[in-house]
Amino acid sequence: MSAKAEDNGRIVKPRRGYGWLVVPLVVFAGMAVMFGYALKTGDPSKLPSALIGKPAPKYEFPALAGLARGGKPVAGFSSANLTGGEVMVVNFFASWCAPCRAEHGILEELKRRTGVRMVGINYKDPAPGGIRFLGQLGNPYDQVGTDSNGRGAIEWGVYGMPETFVIDGKGRIIYKHVGPINDASLAAKVIPAIKQARKRDR
Repeated sequence: MSAKAEDNGRIVKPRRGYGWLVVPLVVFAGMAVMFGYALKTGDPSKLPSALIGKPAPKYEFPALAGLARGGKPVAGFSSANLTGGEVMVVNFFASWCAPCRAEHGILEELKRRTGVRMVGINYKDPAPGGIRFLGQLGNPYDQVGTDSNGRGAIEWGVYGMPETFVIDGKGRIIYKHVGPINDASLAAKVIPAIKQARKRDR
């Protein structure tokens, strides 16, 4: 029998099912609800991340050209740097980002209180801007990479600036903070995540 069927003498085409459209729509609706809740509550840290518990994406971020410490260039960053057994914090920032400026003092405090190794990723920001930003506000980062075209941020699932990740000693993302860290979230979320990661690595 052909793909066409007869119905009272008329030739009709078989109907195509639209079930394959349902799953993507349901997923999209679920994500929209999550985003809406995070925006409504004013807590962007509630935005979902599929990377929690998984290895950090493999990506190389070139060094911020011209950035130096003690007369030596500050190294860039690669995902290979995350698997040395040490808990690390990765922070995406940009000089044009006002919340990044508001957060920066908190990152300095995080470094002082925990001694954690920190990596900064300068996002879509020409080198002079990133260097000036760190020169004015201080540089808590042990390494500073650049993401000039934003591709690395996409791989890491970044929603916007700033965002911060806590990585355990095996290179797995155990916590993601969307938006600027403040005093409350530093004490209640970020520092506990670092402590948890350090316990897991023992």
